[in-house]
Amino acid sequence: MIMQAFRLPPWGEASLGNRTEEDTRSRILQAALRLFAHRGYDATTTKDLASEAGIAEGTLFRYFDHKKAILVEVATQGWAKILTDLLTELSEMGSYKAVAQVMRRRMLRLQENSDLMRVCFMEAQFHPDLRDRIQSEVIDKMTDVAEAFFQTAMDRGIYRRTNPKVVAQVFLGMFAVAGFSNQTMIDPQASPKAMQEMAEGIADIFLNGVLVQEC
Repeated sequence: MIMQAFRLPPWGEASLGNRTEEDTRSRILQAALRLFAHRGYDATTTKDLASEAGIAEGTLFRYFDHKKAILVEVATQGWAKILTDLLTELSEMGSYKAVAQVMRRRMLRLQENSDLMRVCFMEAQFHPDLRDRIQSEVIDKMTDVAEAFFQTAMDRGIYRRTNPKVVAQVFLGMFAVAGFSNQTMIDPQASPKAMQEMAEGIADIFLNGVLVQEC
């Protein structure tokens, strides 16, 4: 399977011996996600994080050297999970043309992850090191996986031959913008029908372009 090319490093794969430590780490990350999304990174202190996670501030530093390390892990691991879910579904869809259905389901799920999307998009603007980390550890690897998928479609004669890496970059870019659409492109209270129309529109443009086909 294509997705074997990239395996998401999990937050909480733990043996019985270290489950408590992994649970604590997970609580810290979930607390950070909530606070960074609603207060912002700069306005959140390590004391706030510890309180939200239900631990002592000193305990927090047993798991992370500094606050920035928490931000980096929240954003990179969260974004990796979102794109892994997308590419897994893409690789398992019944038809290479069923992009609209995949896009719609993923977009609806992204609305459920609005805190994560806010952190990934907003904080990366102000922290170049975070942006670079997401690019190198997530986007580049995901692009390689998507490229392999589109190359297979081209080899089978379903997609026209072009640069599969560019196609992968365009697809992931369109998905990312659509996923953040509750802040930029569509009303946050949009109905499932509106989301369906948006997903179908994006998929149609991706598959067919915008130019009228000459006879």
